[in-house]
Amino acid sequence: MRFIKTKIEGLIILEPKVFGDNRGYFLESFNQYKFEEIVSKVSFIQDNESKSSKGVLRGLHFQNPPYDQSKLVRCIDGKVLDVAVDIRKGSKTYGHHLTVELSAENKRQLFVPRGFAHGFLVLTDTAIFSYKVDSTYSPEHDAGLYWNDPILNIPWGLDETKILVSDKDSKLPFFSEFKSPFLYKL
Repeated sequence: MRFIKTKIEGLIILEPKVFGDNRGYFLESFNQYKFEEIVSKVSFIQDNESKSSKGVLRGLHFQNPPYDQSKLVRCIDGKVLDVAVDIRKGSKTYGHHLTVELSAENKRQLFVPRGFAHGFLVLTDTAIFSYKVDSTYSPEHDAGLYWNDPILNIPWGLDETKILVSDKDSKLPFFSEFKSPFLYKL
């Protein structure tokens, strides 16, 4: 497994070694010891999965403390544009985003630590998206940012009229209205 640092501190792309032949393939999708040695100590407590159609955008989500979450995300069928936004006050990349394509073909994963808003857009007819989290879901602490915020200026790569968001996600606040509860820690 390769661990690839990104332009935003804390966001790490994981690229597994894939062993394939005419029967199919095998890969190690997670190894706690290697992860902690290279990235950080984390205890994932729950795995989640969603299936979505082309044009569905889920995000930009996070949970406020004390129920904030780190996530390890991947697309196990189809292809998505995955996005993480740094919302850690004091970070030199506060308000910056990273986009990465995750797909069944490239088998890449993205580690999204606490202090980031996260979302993804489905680029294929359907996609199955899987993620590990290190804290339970708390509806009272559920939060997010508006997906098409002009300050964040995320290049989703799909005509805005073809993007489908939930009613809840369409009412999330703009970045300019947001008061981050996350502080950057050295």
